[in-house]
Amino acid sequence: MVKPLSSLLIKGGYLLDPGNDLNSKGDIYITDGQIASIRKAPANFKADQTIDASGLTVSPGLVDLCARLREPGLEYKATINSECIAAAAAGITSLCCPPDTDPVIDEPAVVELINQKTMNAAHSNVLMLGALTAELKGELLSEMQALQIAGCVGVSNAKHPVESTLVLKRAYAYAANCGLTVFVEPNDHWLSHGGCAHEGTIASRLGLKGIPVSAETTALARALELVAETKVKAHFGRLSSASGVEMIRRAKSDGLNITADVAAHQLHLTELDISSFNSSCHVLPPLRTQRDQQALLAGVADGIIDAICSDHQPHEADAKQAPFAATQPGISSLETLLPLVMKLVEQQSLDLEIAIKAITSTPASILGIKTGTLAIGSSADICVFNRKENWQLDESQLLSHGRNSPFIGWNFQSKVQHTIIGGTLVHSSS
Repeated sequence: MVKPLSSLLIKGGYLLDPGNDLNSKGDIYITDGQIASIRKAPANFKADQTIDASGLTVSPGLVDLCARLREPGLEYKATINSECIAAAAAGITSLCCPPDTDPVIDEPAVVELINQKTMNAAHSNVLMLGALTAELKGELLSEMQALQIAGCVGVSNAKHPVESTLVLKRAYAYAANCGLTVFVEPNDHWLSHGGCAHEGTIASRLGLKGIPVSAETTALARALELVAETKVKAHFGRLSSASGVEMIRRAKSDGLNITADVAAHQLHLTELDISSFNSSCHVLPPLRTQRDQQALLAGVADGIIDAICSDHQPHEADAKQAPFAATQPGISSLETLLPLVMKLVEQQSLDLEIAIKAITSTPASILGIKTGTLAIGSSADICVFNRKENWQLDESQLLSHGRNSPFIGWNFQSKVQHTIIGGTLVHSSS
């Protein structure tokens, strides 16, 4: 990371930090990479640089719970450098990378490699999940403790199945013993295999193989039973169904130590958006019904779903230029995380403070990192954005190597102006 300025002043902005009960106009004083004071200047403070935030919103830097950077292994799709630059431009100061890289993040050497490339990129903090099982094959447990010591913030088997429930139970128990959070993408591989759309009338009309809601709920049920038995802390990522939300609701009511997230695109799109075989809307889990979408949104509003993530998956152009079922699933979505979340606020579908909390302090807490806040003494990871700037998402303006987004041409209002990481200004649009 670039060496921070010794002092930085963010002046006259509207400070918004729901996790710290901060919701008013004021100045932020930064020294040596940390927030030194709010509103009142510290003794002998002299700013090396001043950012005029008049008329702008100043929030903690965004924390993204799931972003695939494609490196190592798929550098023709994207690189750590390109995606960290895109993240900085999107106000994302910390992002979490799943373990399904090539090689898999199942040994400390891979963690060190990604850390080195992140340091060279000097644009965003990249956190990693270690593999739950060796090579993600679902057969042997990974060396979780070694991965934890290397810096992994949790463990996951990503989208790879663990066929044996006994192996899964032992993996959860090992993670619990290490004090690691298990990150689960609930999907029954055998129910979803070969599917590319929500199992329903639209998939049938289009001749596409469907993925039933039971692919999510069956996997959820198995995982929740093992969480209850092993007492491991678990996070369930990328929920897609009303039934899934209800299961998380009941599990939380029963006292299980769990959290959950949803991808931002699931709150805006439904199965109707694939009606023209739009491959940009080919995602896993699939876009489901309007009822599911409304249940997901209600889940965020009432706190059953704790966080909103980008589920960033950049692809090269050819990956989306084929018949729908033959295209690769995923959306390049770092640069639309904040705009999509704020669009829900503009539409009065989400309260402003709930929305900001879902992409700052709550995901930071899930990852166990001390960011996502404007508290005095915390790292100066900050996003400054304009809530009133009207703009349109243009493919040519995307900084990510992946241009695969169904939101190209959409009109938004909130646009990032400045991003600060550890007291360093890493992005400025002015």
